[in-house]
Order: sequence, then C-alpha cells, then structure tokens
Amino acid sequence: MANSNKRNRSKKPAKPRPDFPLYAHGVGKWAKKVRGKTVYFTKWTDDPKGVTALEMWLEQKDDLIAGRQPRKHDPDTLTVGHLCNHFLTHHEERRDRGEISPRTFQGLHATCANIIKCFGKGRPVSDLTPDDFGKLRSALAETRKAVSLRNEMQRCRSVFRYAYVNGLVDREVQYGSKFDKPELKQVRRERRQAKDEHGLRMFDADELRLILDNAKQPLRTMVLLAVNCGFGPTDLSRLPMQYVDLEAGLIDYPRPKTEADRICPLWPETIAAIKEWIPNRPTAKSADNKGLLFLTVRGAAFVKVSKNGSPKDAIGQELDKVLKRLGIKRKGVGFYALRHTFRTVADAAKDPVATNLIMGHVDASMGAIYREDIATSRLRAVTDHVRQWLFPPDKDSKPTDDPGKESPQAGDLPDDTNDNEPPILKLFAG
Repeated sequence: MANSNKRNRSKKPAKPRPDFPLYAHGVGKWAKKVRGKTVYFTKWTDDPKGVTALEMWLEQKDDLIAGRQPRKHDPDTLTVGHLCNHFLTHHEERRDRGEISPRTFQGLHATCANIIKCFGKGRPVSDLTPDDFGKLRSALAETRKAVSLRNEMQRCRSVFRYAYVNGLVDREVQYGSKFDKPELKQVRRERRQAKDEHGLRMFDADELRLILDNAKQPLRTMVLLAVNCGFGPTDLSRLPMQYVDLEAGLIDYPRPKTEADRICPLWPETIAAIKEWIPNRPTAKSADNKGLLFLTVRGAAFVKVSKNGSPKDAIGQELDKVLKRLGIKRKGVGFYALRHTFRTVADAAKDPVATNLIMGHVDASMGAIYREDIATSRLRAVTDHVRQWLFPPDKDSKPTDDPGKESPQAGDLPDDTNDNEPPILKLFAG
C-alpha cells in the first residue's frame, strides 16, 4: 500500500510555473488551502496544465478567502471590479478634458484599489452589506487619522454613488452606521494633540529669515512666494511665467486645485529674487513644462504625482534639507506650513475678503455674488502687513546697495527694456 502511494505521488504533475497558486493533491486534483481547509478543483489527469483549475480559483477566490460559499458567476452582475473600471474610465476622460487634475485622478485610482483590496474585484456590488463597509472602514483607519479617513471615506462613497446615478445598480448601496465618518470632535482632538506635541504648524519670523538666508535658488524664491502669497508646492510647480507681471508687481494666477481666482501683490524682495532666478532657469525638456517659472536642473516640474495619487514633492524635500541643517525641523511643519503662516499673519490685517482672494479660497458668501471687484490697494495692504511682520523696520532688507535708500515698491522698479514690448515678454524674453 505504501509503495502504491509513493507511485501516485511520483506521478503528480509539477506546477506549470513557480508562481502557480495551486498544487497537485494526492487525491488526483488541483487544490488550494484556504482558511485552513483544502479546496479541490479539476482532476490533474484531465487538466495537466491547470488551466481550468486556475480559472475556477480566480472566480471563487474572493468568496473563499472571505469565508463565503462560492457563487456561480453571472456575467450580467455588476462586480466591484467592473464598477471601478466604469468609474475610472469616466474620470480618466474628465482628466483628459482638463476638468480634474492628474493628482485628483490618481487619488481616485488609489481609492478604487483600496475598495478592490477589501472586497475583491469579483464581488457583486449588490451583495455588499453594512458589515462589509464596516470592514472597509476598519482597514482604512489602520493607516489614517481622522481628517484623512474622512476624505478617503467620501471618495469611496463617490464610487458607489456613481453606480446608482448612472443606472449600473437599481438601488443605492446601504453603508450602515459602521461606515460613518469620524466626528469633527475627533478631528479637533487630533489637531489639538498634534499642536500640544509639535507646536503650531507655522514658522515664526526669525525662522523664516534664517531659512531665507540659507536657502539657495530657486528654493529661496519659492519660500518668498509662499510666505508672500500663500502658495503651496503644487502652486509653485505649476506656476506659468505668463501670469507673473514683475513690472506691475502682481501675480494673477487661478489656483490649480480649484480654478478659483487669485491675485497677489509681490514684495520688492520677491520680485528681486524672481529676477535673479530667471537667467539661471533650466531649459524645459517637454513642451508641457516649457512655460513654467520653476524647473528642476533636469528641466522637469518640481511636483509630480505618484501612482497612488500622492505628490512627489521635490520642493518640500529641498526645504526639509535646509530645516534639518539649521536644526529647526519639526514634525508636521514643512513647506505647506508657509501657507499656514501667511494666513495666520494675514488675518491680523482684518480684511478676510482680500486675504481669501490672495490665497485662492472660494468665497461662498452672498456678498461674493454681488462683489464685482476688489481694489488692489486692499490686497497690497494685506501683503504689506505680512511683509512688515517678516521684515520689521529695524531688520528690513535693503535690495539696493545704498543702505540709506528706501526699499523700492513694486511700481518703482526700473524698466530697462523696450517700452513697446508687453511687460511679461520683456521680462521673460528667451
């Protein structure tokens, strides 16, 4: 009998390839151990390459791993995988039309990957229960705090809402109370704990002056723009030269994230730094980046989007190097903290409408419907207030060689080019 078993084992076929998920069992079938139990598929005498067995495994895999009885596949049933494909195809077209940014699309792609990882791509959407969404929430919460978790849960809801709105399912998915977002009091508690542990998410004036004294180009110019106008890394990375009017001392540049209007008066220090950077700006390697003000030494954009939707931020990385070298690096305080810094200081100017326009914040008030314009003097009053905070009179920088000469205002900068040429073309010719 023992010799007979030995002969049977010797006849077992080898795996068709090293990563083949099934094995030839002694009972004469391809098999797989799942949740402590052996699951059998086709006979390996009839299916020596395991082709049919593999198809069966892939069809039943999600149910088996979840501990459910495998169900027969219905080609007309909307599965989680099919829904994600529909959803991403729709938003891919929106991205190509310029309606959403590549970063937004990659974020939605990552959300779909999280959904498939939890439910399995073969799971029918109509079969999902509140318990399933409770498991999804728990999985997302393992790596996210309250704010990030709220945002990701909202993106998940948008995927399943898409199915109902577009007639892919007959009824809306029932999430249940287990998929409720974290309460706002939890968000406030986490922010307070972070503040107690790491301090305010902003820089003080002494730190900023130290950074400016030690940052090389173009980082120094970027830091000035960030604290002058509240720009973030993506704003700077995508800033076209055509929107920078150095002669008028203004940047009129819609915020890429929301397309909200944004106008910012420039400080003399910021204008001087931009002029210093322009002659050393590398040549763009692609047509898409040709008009950008800031380029890496390789002629690429500073901020790119990774496959999971998160930005690859070379600007933030460069600032972190400076902060570490100066010994002022704190957790949670990076380049984006400059935007926090601007808003915190600018609020003391007591003109939130002007501050919102500078930062590109959408004003949803009734007043915004009737307001047709905001005087540049109001915007300049806000940026001048922040400048006075950063460069008080006794520490004010002197962009001229004459220490007794007052710092020039934006409109006082000399024009040393042809008056018949438009300002932007004069300053960025070539």
